[in-house]
Amino acid sequence: MQQMSPEQYRAFMLDTARTGKLATVREDGRPHIAPFWFDLDGDVLVFTTAETSVKGKNILRDPRLSICVDDEKPPFAFVVIQGVAEIVSTTPAEFLAWGTRIAGRYMGADQADAYGRRNAVPGELLVRVTPTKILAQMGISDW
Repeated sequence: MQQMSPEQYRAFMLDTARTGKLATVREDGRPHIAPFWFDLDGDVLVFTTAETSVKGKNILRDPRLSICVDDEKPPFAFVVIQGVAEIVSTTPAEFLAWGTRIAGRYMGADQADAYGRRNAVPGELLVRVTPTKILAQMGISDW
């Protein structure tokens, strides 16, 4: 097993459209985990979510969260990020740009605009996560 450098974990996060797992804190302290799509802006992870979703409500109340992105195939790898979320107030054009960019990673360029427009509506949140701790490992099954 080997620790990834910052360049390696950024490449790992972006080299394919891996779905992340987002853990937030419920009001009663229980964890909530949900899959989500994301992109990076330097070291900041960016995603959208509905204001009324469990994760949206949790983040609005308590911005602390954890994220896991992993490769489930040998030799296995993962990046776990602990961080603090910030809800970003943007113009509709900026929100659409991020929604389209994220959609393009997962749905392809031909569907990016449609998915971006679907998500760039009132009631959606643009979330930026600043990491406070990153654990990134690769070659987990290597001897």
